[in-house]
Amino acid sequence: MNESVFLQHIRENQGIIYKLVSLYARDADEKKDLYQEIILQAWKGWPSFRQESRFSTWLYRISLNTLLTAKRRKKLVDYRDNLETLPHAVDPDAGSGEEARRLHKAIRALPETEKALVSLHLDGYGHAEIADIVGISENHVAVKLHRIKTKLKDQLNS
Repeated sequence: MNESVFLQHIRENQGIIYKLVSLYARDADEKKDLYQEIILQAWKGWPSFRQESRFSTWLYRISLNTLLTAKRRKKLVDYRDNLETLPHAVDPDAGSGEEARRLHKAIRALPETEKALVSLHLDGYGHAEIADIVGISENHVAVKLHRIKTKLKDQLNS
């Protein structure tokens, strides 16, 4: 697989990276660093991509693993209330409105695993794909998503 194919796949799926980085990073500089680290890890893993799943699924897994590794390495625990917007946001309307800001803040405050599950779910991945990416059973995904939705709903209604 050559470099131009890799870059085309990255361009087509960069929204995944931007969205995840915005959930895990504290500021614009950290977002840039994490974005670059994800691209580097994806490039390193590119020769082993066997196309048994969609590129977006593979990239999601690489992105989450890279972000969680960086989180453990740097012990990032504080979240900011303000949201810096990225120029290539997946959904341009996602950052507008008070409700969207409150939801984004609530998602950012979730534990890492829950944040990853919600992000995958909101991106339209099914339980089977989420289970494959995260490494848990489909049933466990369904149970965890139900609990997370209830937690978010309670938090947003309080």
